[in-house]
Amino acid sequence: MKINHVIRTLVSADFFTTAGFSVFGPVFAIFVTRQITGGSLEIIGFAAAIFQIFKSVLQIPIARYLDKNHGEYDDFYSLVFGTFLVATVPFWYIFASEPIHIFIIQAIYGIGAAFSIPPWYAIFSRHLDKMQESTEWSMDSIAVGVGAASSAAIGGILAQKFGFNFVFIVGGIFAIFGAVQQLKIFKDLKGRVLQGTVKPQPDKTPGA
Repeated sequence: MKINHVIRTLVSADFFTTAGFSVFGPVFAIFVTRQITGGSLEIIGFAAAIFQIFKSVLQIPIARYLDKNHGEYDDFYSLVFGTFLVATVPFWYIFASEPIHIFIIQAIYGIGAAFSIPPWYAIFSRHLDKMQESTEWSMDSIAVGVGAASSAAIGGILAQKFGFNFVFIVGGIFAIFGAVQQLKIFKDLKGRVLQGTVKPQPDKTPGA
């Protein structure tokens, strides 16, 4: 089974980004309650809500704007901007000391997700290989699952031995690496897309 370059790259990027955030996921609540002044379970709940609010409110307007231009370059720029913005989030946690800091970081996280999620789905959907759609969607699901499970398993150990800042740095590095991966698909994209579809192009990876 041959998977085209765009799909393989997006799956790889998804793996590293998910792994990055899963490294500190298991200890985030402990970080807030121990390291943030006045940190509590209520703060954690509000932080999660702020992320979802910003992501949910902005996603449709951004997606509608991207859909107005039947090309992939605007999708690409939105994807890269959003993913790199999301990748900065773990590093911001290092400097957080007050609940307002957590809320602002979560808002940044939500904004980044709103810019990155719609174009990711759009590009991925257009470049699915014919008659391999279920397999390729499953590949991404598995990559996300493996990335989350493996990182979560060691995140607590790393936090216990090296502290919260260490896991945030590790998570941020993984997330940035995932964002960088997405830059590789630029040459596979098209400026104009007829009726919102793109046929998978031959793999341009050397040696593939």
